[in-house]
Amino acid sequence: MVIQRQTSKMLLYLVWILLGFSLGAPPTDLDLEAFGLENYDDPDSWDLHYNYDDEHEEVETVAPPTALTPPPAVVVPENYVEEMTLPPRPTKSPVPSTLDFKAPGLFGPDTGLGMPTCLLCVCISGSVYCDDSDLTHIPPLPKETTHFYARFNKITEIKAADFINLNQLKRIDLSGNQIGKVNEDAFRSLLQLQDLMMADNNIQALPELPASLKHIDIRNNKLRSSGMHAEAFKEMKELQFLYLSHNKLDYIPVPLPESLRVLHLQNNNIQSITQDTFCNSHDKNYIRKALEDIRLDGNPVDINLYPQAYFCLPRLPVGTPV
Repeated sequence: MVIQRQTSKMLLYLVWILLGFSLGAPPTDLDLEAFGLENYDDPDSWDLHYNYDDEHEEVETVAPPTALTPPPAVVVPENYVEEMTLPPRPTKSPVPSTLDFKAPGLFGPDTGLGMPTCLLCVCISGSVYCDDSDLTHIPPLPKETTHFYARFNKITEIKAADFINLNQLKRIDLSGNQIGKVNEDAFRSLLQLQDLMMADNNIQALPELPASLKHIDIRNNKLRSSGMHAEAFKEMKELQFLYLSHNKLDYIPVPLPESLRVLHLQNNNIQSITQDTFCNSHDKNYIRKALEDIRLDGNPVDINLYPQAYFCLPRLPVGTPV
């Protein structure tokens, strides 16, 4: 019985030893003499206590990784404008304006504003449009120009060289400028010119005009009879429209070509009419069929005093004394 009890104690001790090793308990210094058979059954002789304070084993712990927080999203305001500093522009030395540059260039010759005429104006199929462009001079025109429009500018003079070598020019419209002087040779070389429009200027005298003209408009100027060539319109075999109203003419500029259809002379200083002004006093059968519109109103002349001057006309002139 005693042997059986001791055997049980031994098994219990072995189980305890095995459990100690499996749990990683630190080794102990065993006193084998204390576990003899004579004191094996004495539980007081067992030293089952382990002093962990004698061991100072430092265990390092790994800190958990720091959570990465994404940066806040950049919100661009609606009215945000990114400022940029541009490099300074290269400066060019000023080039003096000139109207004497005759090189054709890609867009026509240069104007007095330092740019080609066809950039300052509009050039389309031989027509050059320079209306309301603050011009003070007539710009050099491409040689192939056929129609030139420079209305409502500040041009004060027409020079001899302004239209030189423009052999294809058919129409000039300079209405609404400040032209006070026209050079005597300004239009002499324009052998194909058909329309000359210079209304609303300050013109006091007309130069020699091409015989090819069909339409002349010099309304609202300061033109005087002394400023016109004698028989200025006689050789114009194709002239149809002659507008000379609101000037300072003293008489009707005769002889008038047979082709004339419209003659406006209202608001001048015309004081008399002769029998040969419109008709031929030597040929009573003569009829001027083309001239259908004559305006003489606003002049000192009383057209009722000259009935013999209208017998060849299809229509009587319009006119009342001032």
